[in-house]
Amino acid sequence: MAIEPSVLVLNGPNLNMLGVREPAIYGTETLDDIEALCLERAEALNIAIDFRQSNLEGELVSWIQQARGEHDGIILNAGAYTHTSIAIMDALSVAELPVIEVHLSNVFRREAFRHHSYVSPVAKGVICGFGAHGYLLALDALARLIDADLSNGN
Repeated sequence: MAIEPSVLVLNGPNLNMLGVREPAIYGTETLDDIEALCLERAEALNIAIDFRQSNLEGELVSWIQQARGEHDGIILNAGAYTHTSIAIMDALSVAELPVIEVHLSNVFRREAFRHHSYVSPVAKGVICGFGAHGYLLALDALARLIDADLSNGN
């Protein structure tokens, strides 16, 4: 029996406030709602997910480092750390896993400082502007990447 692929879904600072934080930008769904959507999609894709959130940069870095030996890919909404964290970028690079960067809002329709990402250079792809549905798109994309890796014997 094949081992079920595993994906780490990481959420950065302030995402625990979804549903009450600027709903016109981020929507009314809570992080728990997004986790439930992800669990449902992951089950349909035969993927296990480990869904986490932290407001602490160092904790996110530690989880990314641990993912190297425990997961087959990472979905990351780094929140504001997207625009500031070289430490997260370096951890993602060292993890050597496929990464999909997710943002609820279209960062390119917002303030100029949000247009730069330290995650993008080490990500396979970026999904932004689709709200919670972006996480499901990321799971679909990562499932295809993992399947391709497994098919190639990686």
